[in-house]
Amino acid sequence: MSIKENLKNIKSKLPEHVTLVAVSKTKPVKDLMEAYNAGQRIFGENKIQEMAEKYEEMPKDIEWHMIGHVQRNKVKYMAGFVSLIHGVDNFKLLKEINKQAKKRERVINCLFQIKIASEDSKFGMSANDASEIIKSQEFSELENIKVTGVMGMATFTDDEHQIKKEFNHLKSTFETLKQFDTNNCKLQIISMGMSGDYPLAIDCGSNMIRVGSSIFGHRIYQN
Repeated sequence: MSIKENLKNIKSKLPEHVTLVAVSKTKPVKDLMEAYNAGQRIFGENKIQEMAEKYEEMPKDIEWHMIGHVQRNKVKYMAGFVSLIHGVDNFKLLKEINKQAKKRERVINCLFQIKIASEDSKFGMSANDASEIIKSQEFSELENIKVTGVMGMATFTDDEHQIKKEFNHLKSTFETLKQFDTNNCKLQIISMGMSGDYPLAIDCGSNMIRVGSSIFGHRIYQN
């Protein structure tokens, strides 16, 4: 199957309200262009440097999503163009994004990454951390970011029961945090579900999925 056919196949089964982020990390620009020419406009990368290089080379009507772990010292490299940062897992990072967005006179949309997996290797904050941040005076002063939702990564397991439990946890966290409606916090997005588990994620309330290998084929990692 070609990238174009893969995309068509996935999109034909997606409910209207679900946004597809094509996870293009490690893939060459020609593959991304094949997806672009098939109508895909939202791409997710997990390395800022790689995303910035692709941004330079590719059409400017693309929405770039940063889906990986973000180091504060690298925010400046994407602050001019990034559409949505999925992996905001602490307040210091939020402050840095705000600072860099302000320099460029724009508002950057962010998702709170909530830790839902039982694995230690996953980043994220607790639901409690997130609500403490939103309620804080410091948060209310950040005028160049907008928290538009939550993101979570389930445990890497075949145990569907466990994955479902984790997805449900993210959905209930979203519902809890949604009651905080401020100038810079309006929750609409639940980003959860990847190639292996997105149908389940959608059943559990996801409205944004991050799909890579089902579109582009399996990744080849260079050593």
